[in-house]
Order: sequence, then C-alpha cells, then structure tokens
Amino acid sequence: VHFAAESHVDRSVLDATAFVQTNVVGTQVLLDQSRRVGVTRFVHVSTDEVYGDLGPEDPAFSEATPLDPRNPYSATKAGSDLLVQAFARTHGLRATVTRASNNYGPRQFPEKLIPLMITNAIDDLPLPIYGDGLNVRDWLWVEDHCEGVFAALTQGESGEAYNFGGDSERTNLDVVKGILSALGKPESLITYVKDRPGHDRRYAIDFSKAKRELGFAPKMTFEQGLERTVAWYRDHEDWWRPLKGKSFQDYYAEHYGRLGLEKS
Repeated sequence: VHFAAESHVDRSVLDATAFVQTNVVGTQVLLDQSRRVGVTRFVHVSTDEVYGDLGPEDPAFSEATPLDPRNPYSATKAGSDLLVQAFARTHGLRATVTRASNNYGPRQFPEKLIPLMITNAIDDLPLPIYGDGLNVRDWLWVEDHCEGVFAALTQGESGEAYNFGGDSERTNLDVVKGILSALGKPESLITYVKDRPGHDRRYAIDFSKAKRELGFAPKMTFEQGLERTVAWYRDHEDWWRPLKGKSFQDYYAEHYGRLGLEKS
C-alpha cells in the first residue's frame, strides 16, 4: 500500500521540486520494484484534489470525472495516478488507485488545517484563514479512510479507481469556529489573510462506487470526529510541540507572511 507522498499544497506552491521527485518519480520507482520482486497487489493512495474545482451547485466528483488538477501537489498526484493505471494495463500489475477527501484525526502533522488551528488556538495565536473562509471541503475520519484502503486492497479491481468520502462538506470557517468552540476560545483569534494561489473553491466526493463494490461507508460524524481530534491535541502537547520547531516556524513565517499575516 503506497501512502508515501509530499502532501501539503502550500509547500508545493512555494517549491514543487520535492513533489515531483517524491510523488511522480518515487511512485515510478515503487512500481518498477514491485514488478521486479513480484508484488501481487499494489494500492496507490491518492486524493480528490486531482479532479480540480467545483462550483456550489456542481455534482460531486465521481471516478468518471476527468482529472483537472489546479496546483503543483495535485498535478503530481494525478501524474502518479496515471502511472499506476498504465502499469496495470501495460505490465499486468494488479494495481488500484484510491482517492479520498480531506483526512483528519489524531497525529496529523500541524501544518494541516485542523491541527494547525487547534495548536494555534491552544497557544492563543492567530488562526490564519485564506480569503473569505468559505472554501468547502469534505472531511473523512482517518480510521474510516483506513478501512476503505483495506477494502480496496482485499476487494478492489485491478486498474480501477475508488473514491472515499466522509459525507461531511464544511466551509473552512465553520471548521475553525467549531475548533474554537470546543476549546472555549474566542472567534477574535480568526485572522483573514490573502487567499492562496490556485485555491480550489469546493471539493465534494461521490463514493457510491466504493459503497457498492467494496462495502465502504464512513462511520464517524464530523462533529464527533472533530471533538475527538481536539481532545487528542489538547492532551498530547508533548507530541506536537516538537513538530512546530524552528524549521516549521521558518516555513510558517515565509508562507503566511507572503499572505499578509503579521508576526505575533
């Protein structure tokens, strides 16, 4: 199961080199080695971002939606998706692609939206929100995603792609307000910054194929999952504080400084 990737969109906007090397070339290396040693099953874990952007009334992404990536990260993931499917068809490698919506839960690196907002709020730091905060994402509890990947590994058809979603569309602003409420922190911590280049407005995912063929269905509601996630970060500062050290702070200052966030 190929989870390895450079996955943070903001970093890909600053410099795409590592994303091409890891997500495209790295996948090609794994595919070549899988052929060489006779791997019998290959699952490539991808993202709904390869489908591009949706308007407010557009139908959700299905596996038949054309790939239309809008940022360097999603472009490299789309390229790796196509490589995997090409190896399945050209070399007969039994390979499957999975595409999930935004994951969340414990132990997520603090550069991602939910853990960044939780850890900043714990320290009473500004919570930077892009644009008007109304970009929409579907949120999938990490353990529900893992169950989907396992189903793809054991039941998925070679050469096929399967979408996994949480059936939980929320605006970024609603997510951040939910975090502040759970922590008992004021909404005055919210700080609007200039929107990120190439920021897709909405993602929504149709996982009916995975439900029909793999028996996939998300079990965790977003409200329950967010409450558990906030509690985990609140109780495990010893895990996340070292991850927000100097290298993280340098990246944070460079990225958000470009978008107008003043140093605190």
